[in-house]
Amino acid sequence: MASQVIEIKRSKEKTFKDQVMDLLPEGGNLNACLTCGLCSSGCPASGLENMDPRKFLRLAVLGLDDEVLNSNWAWMCTMCQRCIYACPMKIDIPALVFNVRNRWPKENQPKGIRGSCEMAFKNETCSAMGATEEDWRFVVEDVAEEVRDTQPGFENLQAPMDKKGAHFFLNQNSREPVTEPDEMVPMWKILDLVGADWTYGSKGWAAENYCLFCADTEMWEKNVRIKAKAVDDLACKVLLNTE
Repeated sequence: MASQVIEIKRSKEKTFKDQVMDLLPEGGNLNACLTCGLCSSGCPASGLENMDPRKFLRLAVLGLDDEVLNSNWAWMCTMCQRCIYACPMKIDIPALVFNVRNRWPKENQPKGIRGSCEMAFKNETCSAMGATEEDWRFVVEDVAEEVRDTQPGFENLQAPMDKKGAHFFLNQNSREPVTEPDEMVPMWKILDLVGADWTYGSKGWAAENYCLFCADTEMWEKNVRIKAKAVDDLACKVLLNTE
């Protein structure tokens, strides 16, 4: 019996995976998958939505773009890069996830992440909690005064604000001054004990940037530029970002 050759024809139109590969160094190695499943072994999002990194990548490789681009799992991935660390081929699955998020319309993105991204531009603090410069300054001064008054050994503790020429510009997760202000104190004590020359800024002080997690590159950059300007305006040499 003569053998029969079966030809599988593929559309010449680029798939989503092909488009992402064009953006990444060495294509993110997205074509190098061995389907070994090691990427899923340490993934904190494995099993959610009946999905894991290996399945997600296989959908993309097979050109199942609708399934990939509409998967809620893309918002459950933390983009922690454990999958890259475990992968023998160093496939950049987080970059694939990032580009999926980038394709989602803003109105369909998770409200918490999207809202936190946009809240950062309510004023120049970049706070995802919407904290104003006045509120921020009041909380820092109030907590520092309480530490000086109640904690022996830290009678001279300072939490400088807008100190020109300080070596370090310290950022702060904006959740802490709003909901857990005492959580700021341990870092102040460390900086005090080592004699560090540091300051907070009244502008650009919030360390978080939820626009990154929305894959909104334009607003991500805008957020970073506000923070960078705050550092430059105070002529600080080093930005310490606690996030």
